[in-house]
Amino acid sequence: MPITRRNLFASASVLAVPNWLTACATAPLADMVLLGGEIHTVDNMNRRVPALAIANGKILAVGQVKDMERLSGPQTRRVDLEGRTVLPGINDSHLHLIGWALSQPPYSIDVTFPTVKSIANVVEAVRLAVATRPVGEWIIGRGWDQPYLNEGRAPTAADLDAVSPNNPVMLTEFSGHAVWVNSKAMELAGVASTTGLFFENAAFALRKVVPPPTTKQTTEALVSAMQKMLQRGITSATDPMLDPAEIQIYRDIASDQSIAKLRMQCLLTAGESEQSLRDTLQKFGSFKSTDKQWMHTPGIKIMGDGIPTGNKTAWLNEPYQGGGNGSLLMTGDTHEERVAQLNAMIALAHSKGLQVGTHTTGDRSIDEAVAAYTRVQQDQPNKDLRHYLIHADLVSEATLAQMAAQDIGANFNPEIKHLIADSQVHSIGPIRASYEWPYHSALEAGVKVSSSSDAPVTAGNWLQGLATCLERRGKQTGQVSGPEQRINLDQAIRTYTKAPAWQDHADTYKGSLEPGKVADLTVLDERLSAVPPTRFTQAKVVMTILEGDVVHE
Repeated sequence: MPITRRNLFASASVLAVPNWLTACATAPLADMVLLGGEIHTVDNMNRRVPALAIANGKILAVGQVKDMERLSGPQTRRVDLEGRTVLPGINDSHLHLIGWALSQPPYSIDVTFPTVKSIANVVEAVRLAVATRPVGEWIIGRGWDQPYLNEGRAPTAADLDAVSPNNPVMLTEFSGHAVWVNSKAMELAGVASTTGLFFENAAFALRKVVPPPTTKQTTEALVSAMQKMLQRGITSATDPMLDPAEIQIYRDIASDQSIAKLRMQCLLTAGESEQSLRDTLQKFGSFKSTDKQWMHTPGIKIMGDGIPTGNKTAWLNEPYQGGGNGSLLMTGDTHEERVAQLNAMIALAHSKGLQVGTHTTGDRSIDEAVAAYTRVQQDQPNKDLRHYLIHADLVSEATLAQMAAQDIGANFNPEIKHLIADSQVHSIGPIRASYEWPYHSALEAGVKVSSSSDAPVTAGNWLQGLATCLERRGKQTGQVSGPEQRINLDQAIRTYTKAPAWQDHADTYKGSLEPGKVADLTVLDERLSAVPPTRFTQAKVVMTILEGDVVHE
């Protein structure tokens, strides 16, 4: 049989390079070889190897340096890793990329910690923005977090009115589940509040009065955001809860061959009821993709409940500190009516062959979503839909066992754990705060666990997320929260690579560095296994490779 790149891929399914390749006298088989590093293959045995070869945009072989050198020739690019770490391209499996793009200057002012440390700092940032804008133009910002505001009180509309009486102001909380507005914004929205704070559906409704960015602005912001993500070593992402127009922007970018871009999965927003989902599905039309490896919309996102912070909007079995249990966010006047809507929405999506990601953070909402997934799977078996829970903060061990049995995935957020671990004690008590995002329990149960940033809720630093998986330290105090839920480095890396590929229905071609899979790689300047997790965030991404092309160096 003649030796060609095509039949070589079919033959190179083992770790070692076949002996007969050593006699090959044809043109170089590898376009690039990476030599002398710590390459995490994330295969079934979590093997680490020192060398890797790439050809035609795919992994040609992995193994020892001498074997990869045999695949090299005069035209092969040789990269001396000098001990550095190589990972499969990072997959941020729950990233509001459009939201993150539009939360960056010049589209939005930065009111995140530590850029701002007080209400006074926020007010000053708004004052400076007002000074450069015409009267009546909206001032938009994102990132404030009450526990990080030095005044020790909730912000108010009056704080903003003092510097912006004539420009409407809307500042979204770090989580995206609340907004802080001034009186002018409330006037335009036709609503009133003594504080200027609006939560969950009330916040979503108030956002509707803000003039949306144009398609051109969104496209430009999104393309820029993709380049920044590639610089961070992120090669794939999932953007959830999009409307049809936003998904079309992604499709247009995916079809543009002139730019480097991420591999994208998108979830269509489901709304608050079965009827809203029916209306959206009818408006959206086709879920078909011309090239699923670059842009795919496998299903929908349902917004189940809120968040288990001081907002008290996640639905809990046991009350928050100070009382209250939260609720689902579906249409309905009672818990029973809202649960019925959740069940109907999941059943409708499942019947149409759509994947469902359900935002659930409280243990009671989690239990209802898992029960609904289990019910529809029993009624209409289709295991390849790969339904999953988004966040799943307080999932119980009993429910984890049920999820594993039904192959229901979980998408956890270690960066948010780092951000809120300390303040959660005041919201849900020390036991639940410590347990929140139970990585060890989930993996022990056999649940497929992905990690994601949920940016712009966080800064989108997956290296911080990786460190938090290993140490679970809170940002404010540095104290460990739930040491029994820590996992090891190999496990943590898998949650950012192989597990998200499963969530994306893409584990046959990405997520690990194995022969025949796409050559998406992230190269760091540190050997992660040789430094403490506290140093992970100091590591730099020195190279990002996407389908064999160097897109950041």
